[in-house]
Amino acid sequence: MEMNNWKKILTPYTQAVEELKIKFKGMRNEYINLDEYSPIEFVTGRVKKISSILEKAKKKSIPLDQVEEKMEDIAGIRIMCQFVEDIYKVREIIRSRHDMYVVEERDYINNLKPSGYRSYHIIIKYPVQTAQGEKLVFAEIQIRTLAMNFWATIEHSLRYKYKQNMPEHIQERLNKAAEAAHLLDQEMAEIREEVLKSQQGFQAESNVVADIFGNVQALAKTNEQEEMNDIYEMFWSLWEEGNVDKLNQFNKELEDKIRQVYQM
Repeated sequence: MEMNNWKKILTPYTQAVEELKIKFKGMRNEYINLDEYSPIEFVTGRVKKISSILEKAKKKSIPLDQVEEKMEDIAGIRIMCQFVEDIYKVREIIRSRHDMYVVEERDYINNLKPSGYRSYHIIIKYPVQTAQGEKLVFAEIQIRTLAMNFWATIEHSLRYKYKQNMPEHIQERLNKAAEAAHLLDQEMAEIREEVLKSQQGFQAESNVVADIFGNVQALAKTNEQEEMNDIYEMFWSLWEEGNVDKLNQFNKELEDKIRQVYQM
């Protein structure tokens, strides 16, 4: 198949990956903007290389003129989560959407592969608007925890290095590492509420500190340097103390000062 034909085939998949990344990142940003916990930590995506398509087609005995119908992972999206519980929340989000259609689900978390691989795969069909009209393309969405992704990335690199002929002692150590990653996810699940409280506290402090900086900049335009020095000292003292309630009170006092300036 000529290069121009491959470009024509893969262009809709590239578009699908970019659109899906934007959509899932947008969901994450929406949670954050609403000061809510996001089950999505970060998102990546890729279109399979031509060499990888040819290799898989040969291995699976897929005719080249049927790769679009029989190869479901030409477009790939990977969604990372903090906790295993988040994976199933993301699954429900995908199931509920009307701009992508779930074709198949593969739960490699409860039914892990012999290699130790854990992940949740969802095969979707996604409508892409092309110059020739709408086209439905397959995309594979992999949902994992950070621990699962770390292990899978290392395993993939080693499998590529050894051309699928993994030495037995390396595979044994990978299996042990997979179990260690699984135990880490279990431990994180046990302390999930504590982790979330800590993150919420950090986010609340970050938000109020950002507001304080904005108000300080506004006051610096009208206040004397001596008064601003007092404000700076008070802020640093409260920031080191780390009391969000006191920081909020300090921010309200700054807002009152700004209102007084504009009322004069």
